[in-house]
Amino acid sequence: MREITGIMQPFHKAMAHIQKTDLKNIVNLNKGISISKECLYNLRLKIREMNNFPDTKSEINFFKTEKPFVLGYLKYFVNLHAYMMEKPTADITKQTKFIHKRLEKLEDCKKKQLNFWNYYKHNEVSLDHIYFIRGNNNLDIVNGSSRHFSDPEFSTSHDNLVGKFIAHDLLVNFYNEELLLLKKIESGSYTEETNPAILNNLSWTATKTDLIEIIYALQASGAIRNGQAEISKMANVCSTLFDMDLGNVYKTYSEIKNREIDRTKFIDKLKISLETRMNYEDSK
Repeated sequence: MREITGIMQPFHKAMAHIQKTDLKNIVNLNKGISISKECLYNLRLKIREMNNFPDTKSEINFFKTEKPFVLGYLKYFVNLHAYMMEKPTADITKQTKFIHKRLEKLEDCKKKQLNFWNYYKHNEVSLDHIYFIRGNNNLDIVNGSSRHFSDPEFSTSHDNLVGKFIAHDLLVNFYNEELLLLKKIESGSYTEETNPAILNNLSWTATKTDLIEIIYALQASGAIRNGQAEISKMANVCSTLFDMDLGNVYKTYSEIKNREIDRTKFIDKLKISLETRMNYEDSK
């Protein structure tokens, strides 16, 4: 459905960008939580606006794939936030034990829903009409399913569980990388990456919106990789270059497009500034 795709595409791009950032940074985690919540809110509004799905297949796809993807990332960022707040800062042994406990907890949660885990992981579809259609009361055949939903118009019996599974996989990958890092540190084989000295003391003193306007202009002009460079990658490079958090670049771009006047305000300013400098230098 075009309406849902228009919300999900920017979210996928935003998640790809955030996954490349430092997820041990609380600012980045808060950003992920904020974007995920905003996406869920927009999806909820769109579903209410649509009143109903065009067909059963569309409804199943939304509650089996689209909404759980957003929900999964929200749970992922929330859990990482808790991890960063609670993890011990003492010796490596305590940190390792702390991570193993979290992995054990994830495994216990998976075992409690093992039948549905296998159903979902094997891409089965025979019970989708029960799991991913709203208002279905025939849930007695499903062990451990919940009948209590905060919003029946925006929930099925199992969309939340799929979100947990997505978060589960993301968290397991993150924790395993943490364990590998701790092992390298303990063995003395870890060397921390540092930015080249040439990147020091470069600060962007215009607004974030101005920089995002430039990023989109560069892509639209084909100046970088013939216009095939991803916005998320370009934004990530600029974030690293200027040591700043650009926030939700897709939302900011939408706000730029919605300007009633001066849609390319900063680019126009650049042109005027350069021409003024040239005229001044010519007059000397």
